[in-house]
Amino acid sequence: MLVTALLASLALVVTGAPAQAAAALLSQGKVATASSTENTGTPASAAVDGDTGTRWSSAASDPQWLQIDLGATAAISQVVLNWEAAYAIAYQIQTSTDGANWTSIYSTTTGAGGTVTLNVTGSGRYIRVYSTQRATGYGYSLWEFQVYGTAGAGCGTTNAALNKPATASSAENAGTPASSAVDGNAGTRWSSAASDPQWLQVDLGSSQSICGAQLSWETAYATAYQIQVSPDGTNWTTVYSTTTGPGATELITLSGTGRYVRVYGTQRATQYGYSLWEFQIFTTGGTTTPSSVLLSYGKPATASTYQDSANCAGCTPAKAFDADPATRWATSDTTGWVDPGWIAVDLGATAQIDTVVLQWDPAYATAYQIQVSNDGTNWTSIYSTTTGKGFKETLAVTGTGRYIRMYGTARGTAYGYSLWGFDVYGTGGNPTAPPALPPNPGNPEKLVWSDEFNAASGTTPDASKWTADAGAGVNNELEYYTDNKNAYQDGSGNLVLEARKEVTAGSSCPTDPLSGSTTCQYTSGRINTSDHFNFTYGHVEARIKVTGTQGLWPAFWLLGSNFKTGTPWPNCGEIDIMEHVGKVADSVYSTIHAPAYNGANGYGLPYTVAGSDFASAFHVYALDWDSSHMTFSVDGNAFFTVERSTLEQTKGPWVYDHPFYIILNNAVGGDWPGAPDATTVFPQKMLIDYVRVSQ
Repeated sequence: MLVTALLASLALVVTGAPAQAAAALLSQGKVATASSTENTGTPASAAVDGDTGTRWSSAASDPQWLQIDLGATAAISQVVLNWEAAYAIAYQIQTSTDGANWTSIYSTTTGAGGTVTLNVTGSGRYIRVYSTQRATGYGYSLWEFQVYGTAGAGCGTTNAALNKPATASSAENAGTPASSAVDGNAGTRWSSAASDPQWLQVDLGSSQSICGAQLSWETAYATAYQIQVSPDGTNWTTVYSTTTGPGATELITLSGTGRYVRVYGTQRATQYGYSLWEFQIFTTGGTTTPSSVLLSYGKPATASTYQDSANCAGCTPAKAFDADPATRWATSDTTGWVDPGWIAVDLGATAQIDTVVLQWDPAYATAYQIQVSNDGTNWTSIYSTTTGKGFKETLAVTGTGRYIRMYGTARGTAYGYSLWGFDVYGTGGNPTAPPALPPNPGNPEKLVWSDEFNAASGTTPDASKWTADAGAGVNNELEYYTDNKNAYQDGSGNLVLEARKEVTAGSSCPTDPLSGSTTCQYTSGRINTSDHFNFTYGHVEARIKVTGTQGLWPAFWLLGSNFKTGTPWPNCGEIDIMEHVGKVADSVYSTIHAPAYNGANGYGLPYTVAGSDFASAFHVYALDWDSSHMTFSVDGNAFFTVERSTLEQTKGPWVYDHPFYIILNNAVGGDWPGAPDATTVFPQKMLIDYVRVSQ
């Protein structure tokens, strides 16, 4: 009896153990996602952490799934499911090469829970358990989801060029260095001088067997280029060549060996240089290292204090983690302008943290630490400085914990501490994907909206495209904007916004210096596309003949669409493509406005043609705008470029990744141009030949 029982128990051990001699555990510590989680204490990552005391659990509905990214294609031979009491009766094991298209490699409708070892045959980078029938009234819950097999030896999916040393033949300016093409940030870019040839080179650190490359071009792409490898950075071998490069994103299969890789451009597609958002290199065998992701978005936050007053209403700690660059956390203005001050976030589960990005308000820290904790009580420092500079600081760190905080010990100003954003990157945790950024403009761009103003004389603006902004102006302006009585088409292909010396009974304006009246003494036109057309990124231009007498202020500009739903100015963002003031005849101005820089402190430049008068002729005013920059031009002459990376490091947050609408107006008076005087001539007609938007 004893011998028989012992033999039986040994047999059970043998059949129940994973076949690790023939296969490796591939899933532990990999990136895991799920259809849902019951709460923050049961994240997807808990099923791949190797800890049988932590678990993933789902919402109580069908179907639900738990998915693992193995990092590279693998041959899968065995799956072990360690169910909690809330198990699945019916479920499938599915694999995928892309995380979108799935193949079932195991299926059952008689699941019994407990620990289940499944011998399977399949391959894929992604694997999931897809459950369709619960055994209880609860959701699904797994202590561990283990995947065994053999890692693939094909072309890897990890970017071998990420954050490696990069050099280039040239850089357009300090805001577009070579390093921006290998930083993993799709919002920064390298751009070259406008000549041929140009190159971008990456040092992989050691000789690698290279099997692929991905080039994410900005609109300034190469039609002819080569990809070359080298053992020493001097002697080059071409492993790919084309004379018909299409731009956009190119994924290229190739074969070569070298420590250095470069893209060598010989023919540009535009009159500009070459520009790459990202230059990625892939090697054979790859790696199963999980990709670093944003861990902190939307997670519970706490702080030493927070401000909620007229100067910063609702500036709670959550505002530093909401992915809104126009909202911020600030310490209390009554009790928080002291040292120390801190802000912390709960990542939902233990995470391996590699990067922290702080976007400071002017109330920044000169001395602070980044600290991690497993329990929110006992803290370990993983970064420390006494020379913080404010604005945007990107910190490379190494640490593990569920909680992370910024602990400030010396303020840079007499105020407290304030952050627009506190972004934490790494693996693990229980990340929530932030809202996706809008796509950058196409390559080439195509016309998506326009108005050519070709209607008959006297026709008001097309009501399917424009809405009249009726009422008194802002900025201490003196006009009353009418309901399109001052906006009409002239029959010659132009829209007219006409400013007149004309009293509007019952209206209220600042005191007019000429009449002494507070009744609006002038009328004009202002129209916008907010109810009809809103857009993010692209090329927008208008051909305009401005007005040009003392006290006139014509403008062509964009305002954040969220202004119409309650977001105040300047949090909504403003992009002034063209402003002109009559008292400065030979200049026009382009300026952007946000919470950290606005009004007289907006970020902009004038375009001046000395001795000219912009009111004497039509000119084309244009903006090229994407996720990393804006370029303003007059008659095709680019004169002002805003690089996102430079803006964030010198002025404050970039608040321009959301829809905006177009405004045209012809203001009278105001803080900037001053009031009309005895020399001012009325009426004044602002003429617009067309407005066009391409994406």
